[in-house]
Amino acid sequence: MNLMTNEDMQASSRAATRTTAIDAIAYTIVDADIGKILVARSRHGVCSILIGKADQELEADLAGRFPASKRLRIDDVAKDDAFRVLNYIQRPARGLDLELDMRGTPFQRSVWQALRRIKAGETTTYAALASSMTPPSHPRAVASACAANPIALAIPCHRVVRSDGDLAGYRWGIERKRTLIQRETLA
Repeated sequence: MNLMTNEDMQASSRAATRTTAIDAIAYTIVDADIGKILVARSRHGVCSILIGKADQELEADLAGRFPASKRLRIDDVAKDDAFRVLNYIQRPARGLDLELDMRGTPFQRSVWQALRRIKAGETTTYAALASSMTPPSHPRAVASACAANPIALAIPCHRVVRSDGDLAGYRWGIERKRTLIQRETLA
C-alpha cells in the first residue's frame, strides 16, 4: 500500500510551486500623436500594444486582457519595443518588426497571422480575409478576431475595411484607423 504522509504532500506541493512559473508582463506607456500607447512584453515577446487616452484606461484594459498575469510597469523592459512602435507610427513604410507573444484561440491566431501578411499601404475586406482562411470562414468571425486583437499595429487590423470600402470596426477608434491607413498610403 502506497500512502503519502502529510509531509510528503507538503513537499510535493512546494516542488510544484517552484516549477510553476508566474506569468509576468512588463509594460510601459508612451505618448504618441495618435494617443497614449501601452506596450507590454512577456518573456516570450510583445503580448499587447494598446491605444488610448489615459494611463489608467490602458492599465485597466491590460488587466482585463491578462487577469491571471502579474503586470508590472517597468519602463526599461519595454522601452525598445515602445521606441519601435513610435517609429512605426511616424514611418509605417519601414514596418514594425517585433517578437510577438500572440495569445488567443487557434482561429484568432490564424486571422492575426493573415493580417500580418497585409502590406503597409494595402487594405482588404473582412469578406476577402474570411475567404482566404483555411477553411474559409465567415466575415463576422474574422471581425470578432480583429476586435479581440491585443497587439494593435503589429497585428494590423486597421488594414481591414468593409466590402464597400468604408472604415468600420476599429477598437481604438475610426479616426485613428483613418490616420494609420492614410500614413501607410502616403508613405
